Amino acid sequence: MGKGIQLPDIPQDEQTPLVRALLGVIEQLAEKVQRQEEEIQYLKDEVAVLKGEKKRPKFKPSKLDQEAGKAPAKPSEGLRPGSRKRNKTQQLSIHEDKIVQPSEPVPPGSRFKGYRDFVVQDLLIRAHTTRYRLARWVTAQGETLIGQLPACLANGHFGPELVSYLLYQHHHCQVTQPLLVEQLQDWGIEMSAGQLNALLLEGRADFHTEKDALLATALAVSSYVTVDDTGTRHQGNNGYVTHIGNDGFAWFQSTRSKSRINFLELLRAGHADYRINEAALASMRHQHLARPLVDALRTHPRQHFPDSEQWQAHLEDVGIIAERHCRIATEGALLGSALDHGLAPALAIVSDDAGQFDVLRHGLCWVHAERLVHKLIPLNEGHREDLARVRGEIWSLYADLKHYKEHPSREHRVQLQARFDTIFTQKTRFQTLNQTLKRIARNKSELLLVLEQPDIPLHTNGSETDIRDYVKKRKVSGGTRSDLGRQCRDTFASLKKTCRKLQISFWDYLYDRISRTNNIPPLPEILRQRVSPA
Repeated sequence: MGKGIQLPDIPQDEQTPLVRALLGVIEQLAEKVQRQEEEIQYLKDEVAVLKGEKKRPKFKPSKLDQEAGKAPAKPSEGLRPGSRKRNKTQQLSIHEDKIVQPSEPVPPGSRFKGYRDFVVQDLLIRAHTTRYRLARWVTAQGETLIGQLPACLANGHFGPELVSYLLYQHHHCQVTQPLLVEQLQDWGIEMSAGQLNALLLEGRADFHTEKDALLATALAVSSYVTVDDTGTRHQGNNGYVTHIGNDGFAWFQSTRSKSRINFLELLRAGHADYRINEAALASMRHQHLARPLVDALRTHPRQHFPDSEQWQAHLEDVGIIAERHCRIATEGALLGSALDHGLAPALAIVSDDAGQFDVLRHGLCWVHAERLVHKLIPLNEGHREDLARVRGEIWSLYADLKHYKEHPSREHRVQLQARFDTIFTQKTRFQTLNQTLKRIARNKSELLLVLEQPDIPLHTNGSETDIRDYVKKRKVSGGTRSDLGRQCRDTFASLKKTCRKLQISFWDYLYDRISRTNNIPPLPEILRQRVSPA
């Protein structure tokens, strides 16, 4: 239906205002029909899933980043396939040597010519039970002396390697608790479902502390972060998980809301206070809070509030009671608190244009912006030609922005700004495309933030990639049932992704922390050393 509508190619000189208005109405109706078709297809997909069949993908991915950033193919230089491969066994640590003699007797007079090595990798998976016999002595004075268990046995009757393995399987490999219990029983390890749940959730305060310190350090030393959120379930209710990260770290937090107030609360990095300072007042003025209300907050002798209850009471005292006014004032006080606790004032936040992330220096994802054009449905040949041409111009501009990131210059910056204006202010034969370009043009400063700060990414692919593991965890395990379970899910998802970005083995990290060897420094310290201060 929507794809079958074909509009006549009316010359520009024959398009009266009435004709153009009618064409716009027809385009809107065609888009409405297309949305209805998509809803029907969605329902068909749901029916197919219930029947155990596969559903169709929602839409084809945009080729903006792939086509614009595709590197030219390198010549093979005459090398045979696989000639550049490294020796996979040369770097392995050999734990045991076994000498194998020929099966036939060696004739007298034979000369030994060394060995031909054949390396075999294997795992030793078996239960290993250790009995610690704590010696007890009684001194002449009647005092009892008893041997002490090693510090690595803080988890009780289960050793550090077993506990590390369970944490690795559950949080990294997404193995559910019932399957882990069954696996342990197959190996001859006695552990109940309750004991496993306690090992996975309880006594992990050190991990939670390290995760909280990770965000505070990252927000202080990073020049940019990318952000995203997705849905999650907790105690049978819908909620959201927010991701904050960049090339050096990833951090997740589950909450009930995804408002701007919620995001600013996360930027406080564990603190719960509210503060009135110049940044807070500037934020309130930017959102057009009435001047008398701003002056009431500015001139009041009290400027710091340790918790939400005292802040709400203060708002009532100064006469701020309207919902909109309370929201604006609260957002400003939260931003003031976050900056006071170390949030870099020049931090760039790159998002997919979700309103809750529009704080500080806000940048937009080009892939999401181009998707608005990518999803348009042309109604005739003229529309198709204009749409293809405009998308080609956007791809070309995107490729040049990537080149600018590597070689920034003032002349190049001016040229790119002019090209942006030319592309997104042009008039085509496709009225819906014109409206979409006009909408994108309003976000010029956010889309071209890279011209002022070349180190920021042009997209939020990093956040979407990081949050994908969280989505898989949600599909495998559903939601969480306890607050402690939700906290552990956020903590270990953050630590796992951060270890990967810092090129640290997550297994080595877990065993280092559980065994109390502490050979791996705290992740915030490693991040601070590797990231230049903002």
